[in-house]
Amino acid sequence: METSAGHRRPAPPGAWGVVIALIVMGAWGAHLAWALTRAALPWVEPLTWLHVALQAWLCTGLFITGHDAMHGTVSGRRWVNEAVGTVACFLFAGLSYRRLVVNHRAHHAHPTSEEDPDFSTHSQSFWPWLGTFMARYTTLPQLGVMAAKFNVLLFLGVSQPRILVFWVLPSVLGTLQLFYFGTYLPHRRPETPDMAPHHARTLPRNHLWALLSCFFFGYHWEHHESPGTPWWRLWRLKDARAREAALAQGAGTLPGQEGTAR
Repeated sequence: METSAGHRRPAPPGAWGVVIALIVMGAWGAHLAWALTRAALPWVEPLTWLHVALQAWLCTGLFITGHDAMHGTVSGRRWVNEAVGTVACFLFAGLSYRRLVVNHRAHHAHPTSEEDPDFSTHSQSFWPWLGTFMARYTTLPQLGVMAAKFNVLLFLGVSQPRILVFWVLPSVLGTLQLFYFGTYLPHRRPETPDMAPHHARTLPRNHLWALLSCFFFGYHWEHHESPGTPWWRLWRLKDARAREAALAQGAGTLPGQEGTAR
């Protein structure tokens, strides 16, 4: 499929979609279980906080996996996407997968507008926008689920400090990471020509930083251009766009095409 910028239609989901989803979810669960039950990590040791950072990054990957399921890029089978998405969103923060699907479709249909549930039309400052974002997505059932999880962990004998440091804190950090790199930076105003037509910009730095910062979700123009491309292939679209821009500059950019390069 050719997109508006000449990109190819994304390849259909293959076995790798399910494999990568299970790897991310398994890594999140295994590292969390180890940190809560077996890790001998003194609070004053830097290694302890590196594990907190790793768990936060895996939390980000957990939600990105659920996000990919919303776009049908985990598997070609709808029920597999729904199962993976439901589990990933529930594990991430007790979120309703079906509610997220509705909101995310609205985000893609009307980015940065009044109808966009992810966007703040009242303030472009980080904290007010984050507050609006959290108020829209936090529900009483979700808070009930998170409270139940907390108490189950206590019942299983996990100490409260470990729960707070290795489960609660990484979940909060992962949420901030997702919001900052996946919503705030890509969509904040003022808009520039390279954000057209999706009202989204893309991270200008290298692929390693894009992976570490938000599982390539910072390549947000590419994601809006091709929602059917899974997170682990977005770097290819970024490279293809860069090549197109270089060719356009070499041939002389045509009027109206100035915003296609970054």
